[in-house]
Amino acid sequence: MKKWRLLPVLAAKGIVQNGNVYYPYLVSAVFSVFTYFAFTSILHNDLIQTLPHSTYAWIMLLIGRVLLGIILLPFLYYANSFLIKRRKKELGLYSLLGLEKKHIGIMLFIEMLIGYGISAGGGILFGTVFSKLLFLLLLRLSSLPVDAEFVFTWKAVRETLVFFAAVFFFNFICNLIPLHRVRPVELLSGSRKGEKEPRFLGLWTVAGLLALGAGYTVAVRAETDSMIFFNFFLAVFLVITGTYFLFTSGSVAFLRLMRGNRRIYYQPSKYITISGMYYRMKKSAAGLSNICIFSTMVIITLTCTITLYAGIDEITHYDYPYDIKASYDGSGISSAQVEEKAAELAEKCNQTILRLDSFEEIVFPCGKEGIRFQEEFPSERVRDNYKVHFITLEDYNRLSGEREELSDGQVIIYSTGADYNHEEMEFMGITAEVKKEIKELFPYPKEERNKLRSEFIVIVKDDETRRDYIKVWSERTLEPAEDLEKTIRQKTGIVLEGKDEGKKEFAAEFAGWCRRQTGFFMNVSDGLEGRAILYSMNGGLLFIGIVFGLIFFMCLLLVMYYKQISEGYEDQGSFEIMKKVGMGDEEIQGAIRKQVLMVFVLPLAGSLVHASVGMVMVSRLMAGIRMFDIRLLIFCEAGVGLAFIAVYGISYLTTSKSYYHIIK
Repeated sequence: MKKWRLLPVLAAKGIVQNGNVYYPYLVSAVFSVFTYFAFTSILHNDLIQTLPHSTYAWIMLLIGRVLLGIILLPFLYYANSFLIKRRKKELGLYSLLGLEKKHIGIMLFIEMLIGYGISAGGGILFGTVFSKLLFLLLLRLSSLPVDAEFVFTWKAVRETLVFFAAVFFFNFICNLIPLHRVRPVELLSGSRKGEKEPRFLGLWTVAGLLALGAGYTVAVRAETDSMIFFNFFLAVFLVITGTYFLFTSGSVAFLRLMRGNRRIYYQPSKYITISGMYYRMKKSAAGLSNICIFSTMVIITLTCTITLYAGIDEITHYDYPYDIKASYDGSGISSAQVEEKAAELAEKCNQTILRLDSFEEIVFPCGKEGIRFQEEFPSERVRDNYKVHFITLEDYNRLSGEREELSDGQVIIYSTGADYNHEEMEFMGITAEVKKEIKELFPYPKEERNKLRSEFIVIVKDDETRRDYIKVWSERTLEPAEDLEKTIRQKTGIVLEGKDEGKKEFAAEFAGWCRRQTGFFMNVSDGLEGRAILYSMNGGLLFIGIVFGLIFFMCLLLVMYYKQISEGYEDQGSFEIMKKVGMGDEEIQGAIRKQVLMVFVLPLAGSLVHASVGMVMVSRLMAGIRMFDIRLLIFCEAGVGLAFIAVYGISYLTTSKSYYHIIK
């Protein structure tokens, strides 16, 4: 009976006496609960679902919370596994003093309840205090109204408590498994065990080099096509695998080769460094690979989200060149009527019309091979499929302000992606001379790197010539020419200047007028609304990127801190032995400082290389969503990289103090 009464006391003392490893674990758990609760609170806040354009930010948050749960589980598992490893000696001592394994298990369960209570209570408390601040940050980044009230929801509390109860219980079960498998004597020495030297060093080193090389190759060679996301995840998997193998096996294999070189190894300063590094890499290479991976995640996550947010104007420029655009049947209503209505509304809404374009076009989905346009290719050749717009010379001259002329059999061509670069064009059997290839044409923005959704605009002499192209398309695809001619659309695009409220009023009234013209208007595209949606989505992405960057950095700090603590305890004996054989304190500390610094520079260097290579693929992912500004991406990566190096260095210096304190 006394044992049962003693167990809660031992559980509380275990937390206090192991504070140097337990407190960082609890801080990490509180931070994890805080972030999860904040995400959940915003998701369940009724206001986020009623604000204009907030649906897209809400979807980003929903996806982010799922990813957050996937990240937090292994993060807290790692922290817990280190915690129980440091306490194996203590648990073994309890066993030798008479506590049975069931008693130790109950003591660990009580510790779990205490840790869960502190983490859940602290995280929800901080979340309640700071969730409104995060909510306002999300609204600001998403360009949503910020004079909104944040409401506390018990549903968020319940979901957070359930999720972390499952996480803590999972860790508790993982703690019981080794406890019931080993003897007390093994527990007494368990905390001294570092990472075992891997077997088949050469094989795993080659495998690591091959995996890393394959990952880099996929990243560099990937193109902006339908396989880009598959290639991205494949490259990530290969790089992570290669990093782990090279840190756990490749580094040890390299140091073993260095030890085999007598001329290098038996120099006093190099002897200490190589021996120390060899020991460190054997026992902590797995931790270093985690540091490298988390560092890479921080750099890439922040670079991508900051670049997207900073480049939003370019993205909206490609997707919404007009503030409002109408597509209608020109036989039922004339462009003059539409322009007259636009002028009337501009005066009413106190707006200036900067640009008002009316033109007529027909669009065909085509495959392209050399100079020849034909029916679309099957899915495996989707990159060779394009939209081909046919407009008349009269409309082109009005759009561009030029005064071009065309003879029979001549066309002017324009590509929104890579240049056409041919002197002839063949369309379904009709061959035409390319008189000129133009380099820009509003409202079709050009970008050489646009390989996924590039289009061709073909300017023909007149409407009769365009009907010839419609006829050959009809013969090839067996679509009636009369039906195809009905798909010719008159389009009017408008760019406004004035106050935002006036623009919104203009867009609403113009769209309402178009809808009342029954049977004539096919589509009215509100560019103002589209841009607002993009701002909302990218703001949500930036918010998630900032939070995830903080989480990855918290993971990095915890791994770094625990690594310093474990190595400090394990290096105490080595430090004493070096003093006994006659080495001075300054010489020993210099050697240790050099080893520690080199060990922590390795994952930093690896992460910077990974991020630099990864940016090649990231730039192509960005191109898929119309963000083509490579200079902005490089600038953001450089800024994030320099900031990360500074914070990483400060974190290293801070956590290394714990190491030096222990070995002294």
